[in-house]
Amino acid sequence: MPAQSGVGLRKLSPAYGSLARMGICANAAMPVVLALGAAFLFALGIQFTRKGLRYIDSRTGTLVSIGTATLLYWAVSPWLLQRHYWLTPVIALFAAIGLFRPFLSSNLSMAGTRYLGATISSTLASAAPVFGVALGVLMLGELLGLGVAFGTAAIVAGVVVLSWRGDVSRAWPWWALMLPIGAACLRSVAQAFAKLGMESLPSPYFVGLVGYSVSFLVAAADHRWRGAALCTVFNRGCGWLVLTGASYGLAILSLNSALSCGRLSVVAPIVACAPLFTLLLGISLFRERAITGRVVLAVLLVVPGVVLVSMDR
Repeated sequence: MPAQSGVGLRKLSPAYGSLARMGICANAAMPVVLALGAAFLFALGIQFTRKGLRYIDSRTGTLVSIGTATLLYWAVSPWLLQRHYWLTPVIALFAAIGLFRPFLSSNLSMAGTRYLGATISSTLASAAPVFGVALGVLMLGELLGLGVAFGTAAIVAGVVVLSWRGDVSRAWPWWALMLPIGAACLRSVAQAFAKLGMESLPSPYFVGLVGYSVSFLVAAADHRWRGAALCTVFNRGCGWLVLTGASYGLAILSLNSALSCGRLSVVAPIVACAPLFTLLLGISLFRERAITGRVVLAVLLVVPGVVLVSMDR
């Protein structure tokens, strides 16, 4: 029943009506399409990040990426931003998102990789859709259907298959396990907060604008506290990270748009397919990997998982 009341609230909202007129929420399949688009854009951003971090440190790269996305959101504000948005109480919730995504979640993820290595860190981070589904059910009152349950399990299994490499020795403290899990949890909480806030103000753009603006201030304060030098746009690494920021900014907009129309328990598992897109981009566009049995198995798990989740209305 809570999920039904949330749908009713959105349908009564003028902002939701404008989204429907633009075609964003008019089609029942749009949340799935937008979530897949977000997953692809996140994957593209990951590839750009790998290129950029060959030349500059990760925290400076995070600042450049967040700054680029923030600039893009403000650049389109004359067309998408309405003054009354700033007067809504829900702005505090959107600002809270910016305190931990993407700056804090990204740094937890990078710290996890540093302590645990890429294999264990990526495997634990694949638990993100489980957190998303749980928050959708417990926090937003969404119903957990069999399609979402089995589909989420298949997607998580597929991501684990992609991440695990075997032959990993334990030379790290047990508390380090909480770093990638914490990053995954924070991303899921941010999605839940965005979904909850858009029940009152269904503007995917405004959620991203406020969140990125706050996150940029946090990242800039951290950069100043460290006394680090800021790279110029002519730096090769910064160029890649500008592309990262553009990709991530569009990914967040697509993700928020999916959340404005669909259930978190459906959107979160689909967005978690980003590692599969990352690997496929590495094979096809960036020529980094070859197709292996591991890739085929992951595809056979993830694709049916997405189908199961998307069919659960």
